[in-house]
Parts: sequence; C-alpha cells; structure tokens
Amino acid sequence: MSARTAITATAVVAAVAGTVLMPLSAYAAPATGGAPALRIELGAPVPSGPLTRGGATESFDLTVTNPGDKAAPFHPWLLGNLGSPIALKKTDVVFKVDEINAPDTASFIGQQDHGWQGVFYPAGKSLSAGFEVPAGGKLKWKVTVGLGKGYPVNSDAFELRASTTSHELAPDGQASLTLKAAPATGPAAKLSTHFEDNGSCDGAKDASLCKQLNLWYRHEGVAFSSDLVTRLTVKFPGDVKNPDTQVRVMVGGKWTDVHPDRNGDFMLPKMPKDFDGVSADTFALQVRLGPKTQITRPTLVTLQAGVALDEKKVEYISTTATDFKLAPAKQATTKPEQPKTEQSKPAKPAGSTTTQVSQTAVTPVTAPAGGTPQASGSLAHTGSDSNTGLYAGLAAVLVALGGAAAWLGARRRGGATRA
Repeated sequence: MSARTAITATAVVAAVAGTVLMPLSAYAAPATGGAPALRIELGAPVPSGPLTRGGATESFDLTVTNPGDKAAPFHPWLLGNLGSPIALKKTDVVFKVDEINAPDTASFIGQQDHGWQGVFYPAGKSLSAGFEVPAGGKLKWKVTVGLGKGYPVNSDAFELRASTTSHELAPDGQASLTLKAAPATGPAAKLSTHFEDNGSCDGAKDASLCKQLNLWYRHEGVAFSSDLVTRLTVKFPGDVKNPDTQVRVMVGGKWTDVHPDRNGDFMLPKMPKDFDGVSADTFALQVRLGPKTQITRPTLVTLQAGVALDEKKVEYISTTATDFKLAPAKQATTKPEQPKTEQSKPAKPAGSTTTQVSQTAVTPVTAPAGGTPQASGSLAHTGSDSNTGLYAGLAAVLVALGGAAAWLGARRRGGATRA
C-alpha cells in the first residue's frame, strides 16, 4: 500500500465514524520525487469585516492549478487554527463549498486532535474520492466560512490553511488565510477557583481518615463557549504504592461517589458555561482513604483542581491546589481477656447418685491416636483435683458429642474397679 493510499484509507474510516477526518500529524508534507506539483491559491474574503459569532459569513475563492503535462488528482483539505491552543468543535465554524469551475461538489466538517477540518469532494461519491485537475489547467470553488455561536471567546481570529490529504502539492503549493473575529459581546470570560477547608467529613468516625472541602468557582464576563469540566488529581508521596483514594461530591443534597478514570483522576459534574447568571458557585467534596489503602501513618496529600472547556483536551483555564493530611483509621486497642479459673465444686453428699453437668460452653475435643479424648479450653482447668470433677467435665464433652451412653458404662466400670 502506497503512502497516498494509506492516508486516503484513513480518511475513509474516519468519515464512516462520522467524527474525525485525518490525524493532524499527516499535515504539511508536500509532494516530492516527481509526484504531482499542484498549487493552491486563496482569494481575499468578502466582505472584509471581522466575523461575529453566530453572524454573517465570508466567502473567498479557492483555486488549484496544475502546471504539469499530465492530469493530477486533488483531494482538498482545509485545517482551522492549526497549532493553536484553542480547541474547536465542528459546530464552532460554518463551512460550505460551491463549485465555480469544477465538478459538482459536496463538503464535510470533521474534527481530529481538537482541530477543525473541512473537506470537499465530488458530489455523489465517497469522501475519499478526489477531483482530477487537467494538465496545464485549474479548478475553482467558492468557500464560505462563518463562526458559530460557541466559537471561543478568547480568540480574535480564525486561521484557515489549505492542503491535501494525499501529498499532492508542490513544496510551495500550500496557502493560508486568517479571518478576523470580532470580540465577544461584553468583557472576556474569566474564571478563578479556590479550595475552602470544611473540616472533617460528615458522619466520619475518624477525622483523620477523611477530609471535607468546598471547591469555589468565580466567573466574570460573558459565558464560556462550553460547559466547564473539572478534573481532580490527588497526589501522594512517591513511596505510597496504593493510597486507595475515594472522592465524593454533593449532588442534589446527597453524597455521590466519583469513580476515577484510567489515569486515576476524578471528573466532577460539568459546571454550566454561564453559571446560570451567578458570579460564583461551588462543589462540596469529600476525599478519604479506602479500605485497601497501604498508608500506615499520617501522610500529606495534595489535591489539585483543573478546569477546562474540553474533557478530552487538558488545557486548563483555571487551577488551584491545597494540602492536607490523611491517616488510616485508628485501630482499637483491647487487652486480651484473661481465662477465668473455675471454682472448685463442693463435694457431693454421701450416697448421691446425681451427676451435675456444667452449663458452660464446651470446646470440642479430639482423641489422640490410641488414647483418651483430651479436653481443651476451660476443661483443661477445672479447678478440682477430685476424680468426680474431671469425670463431670468429660461427661459434658461426650454428651455434646452424642456419646453419653458410652461414658456412663465406663463410669460404672471405673467405680467398680475403685470399690
């Protein structure tokens, strides 16, 4: 498979997924070694005024020229804000392509690596299909671009760069255009955050095991372009192998568990981009050690909160951190219970034939090979040196084992022997 075929195949798979187009790492590789040497030219945008969010669009001509003596394929690819730290969604840019001196054309908007991408191709064909530029000829389209209502408020321009998906341009065949964006209405959106110590956790039996805090947000200016995503990172000293951290957040008046992602971070519920018209809001949090923690002593913990406009791209617009100590639950210390010495039982009156069996719980016994069953537990210390006391203890054991009849026979035989 050639490099061109591999790249085009990638575009097809991505188009079927309906979310992305091309990895941006494939960009900016002009043709070399005898490959078609196409050149792109971009005309001036009309009208020339700055674009407004959700407002009027601008149009410009895109012309591709083939100076060679053979027809050449052309797979146009437009990239928005390439290399910018500002993440763009598909809905942030309006995009349309109309043919002027070219076959009927369809267009498609995609997203990859949080960068905006626009592709156009022959109508009625697949996204991977390209145009054919005749030898010594050119094709021409009108490209229309505008800004969606959600276009980032902290951007004053939209950079558009024209390339191809299949390395079909001469080294100097690429082109770019920067469209100005009007400032957002009102002051720019700003955000600050900070933690507030809220003492020990509600209902915690051990204050050192769990910490309760408030995470405060302060918003100024216009609304953000999207809801805010907050990522909590809990950091421990390097020698802590398994802290087993647990995080809960108050939602609707109830504590709700926040499960860690594959990186071990905790994603809080999204905060509305306009904060519902208020200038500050907060999340109540609990951070505690779980039952599998390997922490054995009070340990300093660092809790960091990073707020971003995109869950998949970590570009924080505000960060804050705080330190506190957590320790494992204190183990209850109890003294081992001393065995009680059973008091000697009074001797039976002469002529008595009734044997009293102790009601104390009895520990089962085992019989050694070829010997007599051995008593354990309290039976090992009866508190009496008389044979009657020992027999009474053994009787209780054997009765529990269902061997009372066998013992009574032995008792009679033993009595006869001693008579």
